[in-house]
Amino acid sequence: MCETSDFELHSNLASDGIVLGAFPLCQVLLIDDANYPWFVLVPQRPGIVELSDLSETDYQQLWQESRVFCGFLRSALRPDKLNVATLGNITPQLHVHHIARFETDAAWPKPIWGVEEAKPYTDQALSELTGLLASTQLENFTPSN
Repeated sequence: MCETSDFELHSNLASDGIVLGAFPLCQVLLIDDANYPWFVLVPQRPGIVELSDLSETDYQQLWQESRVFCGFLRSALRPDKLNVATLGNITPQLHVHHIARFETDAAWPKPIWGVEEAKPYTDQALSELTGLLASTQLENFTPSN
């Protein structure tokens, strides 16, 4: 099994995301676009492109962490729908999008890509979101400092 110390976040994810913390397997990023509560779980394994590249144990761990994170999003944000998907046509590193969707968002009910220009989070909004995540005490989640 690959160690997380060999892991490097793809430059696209690093430039678009804010690291909020990590589960045992996945880093949790917030995509810096306040138009949508949009998070990405990234397995901390080098060279992983597809779900099938994960070991069976890591595959199961990824979906367990996703399930826990979805529970947080549903209870904390109360979205109308959660969109969870593995897309990677531009960024090849395996990452799983978790997007809280609301009937009132600009893209509803269509996909969010290309609808609105990205609007960075304000310091206050980011602080509120990270505080909410830290106070929830998610199972096996360690918030970033």
